[in-house]
Amino acid sequence: MSELDRLVNTCLLPGVTAGTAPDWAHTGLDAGLPGFVLFPGAPDGDVGAGSADAVLHSARALRATAPDALIGVDEEGGDVTRLESDHGSSYPGNLALGVADDLGSTARVAAALAADLRAAGVNLSLAPSVDVNSDPDNPVIGVRSFGPDPRLVGAHSAAFIGAVQAAGVAACAKHFPGHGATVVDSHHALAVVDCDLDTFRSRELPPFVSAIEAGVRSVMAANVLFPALDAEHPANLSRALLHGLLREELGFEGVVIGTAIAIAGPLPAAELGRAAVDSFRAGADLLLLGPAEGERVWHDVRDAVVAAVRTGELDVELLEAAAQRVADLRRWAAPADRSAGLEAARRAVRAEGAVALPGPATVVELVAAGNAVAGDAHWELAAPLAELGLLARTIRTTAAEASPKAILAAADGTPLVLAVRDAHRAEEAAALVAELLAGRPDAVLIAVGMPDDTALTTGATIRTYGAGAVNTRAAAELLAGRRSAETVRD
Repeated sequence: MSELDRLVNTCLLPGVTAGTAPDWAHTGLDAGLPGFVLFPGAPDGDVGAGSADAVLHSARALRATAPDALIGVDEEGGDVTRLESDHGSSYPGNLALGVADDLGSTARVAAALAADLRAAGVNLSLAPSVDVNSDPDNPVIGVRSFGPDPRLVGAHSAAFIGAVQAAGVAACAKHFPGHGATVVDSHHALAVVDCDLDTFRSRELPPFVSAIEAGVRSVMAANVLFPALDAEHPANLSRALLHGLLREELGFEGVVIGTAIAIAGPLPAAELGRAAVDSFRAGADLLLLGPAEGERVWHDVRDAVVAAVRTGELDVELLEAAAQRVADLRRWAAPADRSAGLEAARRAVRAEGAVALPGPATVVELVAAGNAVAGDAHWELAAPLAELGLLARTIRTTAAEASPKAILAAADGTPLVLAVRDAHRAEEAAALVAELLAGRPDAVLIAVGMPDDTALTTGATIRTYGAGAVNTRAAAELLAGRRSAETVRD
């Protein structure tokens, strides 16, 4: 992959079905894709689409590859929801908020919605719709707008955006420069707003001015033609609108999200490429690719844009500026840095003896009932050891169910690791550990609870001082020889 390929990738935002995280998505993140938009679709296994669980499932899987990935959804509340489309939104939607006309209430609803988004792993909300619904026959905006009054729409848009972004979720003002006066659904045909310039500036534009003044992090372009401003190009392909009006006149410095490809749906490669190049030339920073044929569309778009740069049709400096704005958004919206937790666990772990494994090991995880506070919280050593390529097999058992002879037979020919939690407190568990160590004195004992468990052996030990995922990861790193036991020995 060339540096130019990677540069183009950083400006593309494909879609996947909520509840899934296909292999190509992980490959794409490694290749520079900044993230994904999650769309509704068929359920994946036990994860029902149209639910916060489905969104969280995808977000966690994708962030395992790129912790700072942008995870976006269309979550407006009311009619348009991805977190609750299986049973209906807990929030009333923009029109109801506009009718109530209480800015404090709008801000509280937006803050609650943002909290739900963060809990589901989302850091980019493709909302709110800041369109002025001036035509009651509008088939695509309607209740998604705060209402027909530009002043009211602007005030509630600003309140909504401020509350969402205060919670650490990037908002997106859409659909620039206004979709409220259309009578065609722009997802299916090109919509036209045939008003004069004065009407446009007094009716469509004020809410976007309010959104920009509120510090909105992104703006989504509309597939709408405004003949008074650009008679040839819809907004999402118009440099006069995206660069001249939005960027230069209104002073917007955030990310412009282009919709030309997502709106059009799957097209032949040549048409996809034309739309992508025209979007970037118009002033888009991040192209929304949509959910259909995700991997194919991504490759076709990337290859076409790369070719346009190499032939001189597209200025690479436009892409570099766009990539920088996307990177700034990604940094702003990045989830809390959890690396501090792993670093603390690494500093706490202690080793005695030769703990580095010579090869893949049989891991025995001796589990016991948790106390009233911890409950049955899951812990495991096998998963992080498997990630490091050192897991031959796992035997997860209780002292009452375990067969020492069967365990020793299963571990024959492999290193043996015994992961125990507070085994010293239970006579049956301590006896099991003693019998296993008598048969395999070379086994490494991992104490994932209190360090007193290491008194059960005179051989090699690791003390993690906790059973969290980062604690067992730190132990796995020592077993893998990734860090020297000498550096953490008492």
